[in-house]
Amino acid sequence: MNSADRILVIGPAWIGDMVMAQSLFKTLKVRRPGMRLSVVAPTFTAKITTRMPEVDEVIETPFHHGKLQLGARLKIGRSLRVQKFDQAIILPGSTKAALLPFFARIPVRTGYRGEPRRGLINDLRDKPGHREDPMAACFVQLGLAPDAPPVSDYPAPRLITRPQATPGILAQLGHPTLEAPVLALCPGAEYGPAKRWPAHHFVTLANHYLEQGWQTWLLGGEQDQPIARAIMEGCRNQNRCLDLTGRTSLLEAVDLLSQAQAVVSNDSGLMHIAAAAGGPVVGIFGSSSALHTPPLSNRAQAVALELPCRPCFARQCPLGHLACLDTLAPQQVIDALASLLMPPLAQPADIIRSWPPE
Repeated sequence: MNSADRILVIGPAWIGDMVMAQSLFKTLKVRRPGMRLSVVAPTFTAKITTRMPEVDEVIETPFHHGKLQLGARLKIGRSLRVQKFDQAIILPGSTKAALLPFFARIPVRTGYRGEPRRGLINDLRDKPGHREDPMAACFVQLGLAPDAPPVSDYPAPRLITRPQATPGILAQLGHPTLEAPVLALCPGAEYGPAKRWPAHHFVTLANHYLEQGWQTWLLGGEQDQPIARAIMEGCRNQNRCLDLTGRTSLLEAVDLLSQAQAVVSNDSGLMHIAAAAGGPVVGIFGSSSALHTPPLSNRAQAVALELPCRPCFARQCPLGHLACLDTLAPQQVIDALASLLMPPLAQPADIIRSWPPE
């Protein structure tokens, strides 16, 4: 392909996956100088691409989870024909994700084998051999030639942040800017309960840092407000504990997380955003795998228990006990954060190495 390629990426419908897709976007820009990159995504995940300098055009779609919406896909696909894209890279594994590039008559349509979509995808690749292969590396592989060797290193996501916006965001929410280090807690996980550390463990963690003079910010969506309220009720110093769940936009959360001295998050979209914002991050893993979707930064660390039943990748514990989260002690998270905060701090990672895992 020539240096003036026009590439369309069908992006993921989950925030964390879209953040990890930036590794692919960075790879494409390096390997194909002068190319123009367009990304198609639902409105919610499309917003995060506006903080990715590699993306030249964001095409928001009205598509919803589990809905075919064939007429809308045909209409949008036809409208894209005038752009004469050279290649489409389809990141989701569904049949419906492959329809839009087909309707747009893009000559090379690249994706992994998934749901039946032979013909819709004409550059069909074999899926990685293991469920725990890093998702970001799998995305990057689709940007390479079909006969390219397995990815061994790739660029880490890194979002544009606006540190200067933080005081204004807090003021708009009625909170003054406090002169104290910030521990940001992200206690939600849209995927399901099997990815959510218990509220009482977050309380223990928050109080540990509040007693040392820190302040705590709770971040998440409206659906995370019940667990945030439970954490707030257990905090010993309410004056230095801010519940911001459901009160910020996604992009405001990016800026706030970039200003935290430490972030502790479940394996969620906000964990990936925090890692891509460059600060120290501890990601908590229950049913999911820290090999598959780790926070991509050398200022980040994943914590999980070695149990025979995990990772199961389930939304709810199939055994009914959530031992992978209930017995993951706050001290393990405190120790992980302490190692990240020890001077000298490592510089933000530019390259993620060692894939496939040894």
